[in-house]
Amino acid sequence: MINSIFTYEFLQNAFLAGILIGFIAPLLGVFVVVRRLSLIADALSHVTLAGIAASLLLEKKVLGMSGLNPIYLGMGFSVAGSLFIEKLRGVYKHFQELAIPIILSAGVGLSVIFISLADGFNTDLFNYLFGSVSAVTRTDLWVIISIAAFVLIVVFALYKELFLLSFDEEHAAASGIHSKWIHFIFILTVALVIAASMRIVGILLVSSLMTLPVAASIRIAKGFKQAIFFSVLFGEISVIIGLVLAYQLDLAPGGTIVMLSVLILVLTIGWTKLKRGQ
Repeated sequence: MINSIFTYEFLQNAFLAGILIGFIAPLLGVFVVVRRLSLIADALSHVTLAGIAASLLLEKKVLGMSGLNPIYLGMGFSVAGSLFIEKLRGVYKHFQELAIPIILSAGVGLSVIFISLADGFNTDLFNYLFGSVSAVTRTDLWVIISIAAFVLIVVFALYKELFLLSFDEEHAAASGIHSKWIHFIFILTVALVIAASMRIVGILLVSSLMTLPVAASIRIAKGFKQAIFFSVLFGEISVIIGLVLAYQLDLAPGGTIVMLSVLILVLTIGWTKLKRGQ
């Protein structure tokens, strides 16, 4: 396995990208879960699917678009979806959670339309849906590195503001924090991470990497920073072991990573129950 990583570029790309995604997805996932926005990852992942399907449609139907990388249009759709969610949250001030299923439904509808116009599924779209180790190119890796750097800058620069907004939005607003702008930057960052994660775990499973490690960490963490630490740790364990098992056993990497995350969650729940029993 180690020899293969040093030999094949696509394995290097996959493991480096996986390590970065395993870090930034649970890192943002902690703030997403605490703010009770867990479904936002599902909504934006389906919008991203619409962008991927649109890109593959353009590549198939429009001359001169054959070299278009689907990740860029998928990222654009994801960002646009995050902007529409923010807009709808303002429209439905007393029912802000409605914004997420509205955008999710729109993403699914657009995806089905674009896929049908492109004459159904093909191998590329299947890889985006469920993840593919061999599909991660060097260009994708540099995009993921750039997004990871942006995520770290946002989290470190706005940690205090994100922390306050996550637990008490009214107090944060009273403290002079520009909550709308902070939330806009946050949701934009989430959109970029979801678009970047699709190569490794797939569009339909990317929300799992943002929520399952967090769900496991809050069972054993004794504070917010500790929850962040365990979330990132569990995310990295799931991604690294998942990629190794997927390569060795010829399994789908996305499904393997997600099932390892589920296993870690079950073990943490069992561990906490055992401790309480003692």
